[in-house]
Amino acid sequence: QVQLVESGGGSVQPGGSLRLSCAASETIYSINFMSFMGWYRQAPGKQRELVAGITGGGSTNYADSVKGRFTISRDNGQNTVYLQMNSLKPEDTAVYYCNVWFKRTVLAPRQDYWGQGTQVTVSS
Repeated sequence: QVQLVESGGGSVQPGGSLRLSCAASETIYSINFMSFMGWYRQAPGKQRELVAGITGGGSTNYADSVKGRFTISRDNGQNTVYLQMNSLKPEDTAVYYCNVWFKRTVLAPRQDYWGQGTQVTVSS
């Protein structure tokens, strides 16, 4: 069972920045056949959506709404993923969830884990 610990949420004015961190309890992307670490968000009354993700091979993808403003990265210790959020807008307000999934081997089942969520509020 992988534990995910998120940090870095809070309140900020429009145009401000926040950095989210998600630390997994074990190495994720170098020891597994396939892996993904990413961030989703869910605003009140809306569906959860993918914000940004990074694969074990280092490929990244972003929601169109955050391209050019958010940057996802990971540490060399291979168990922490970060989301740097710049030029924040009120519409970025949501609960942000860390998601990690991996397959140990090509035939192994996919294992999927979620963090507890961290609130990001952008308001003047």
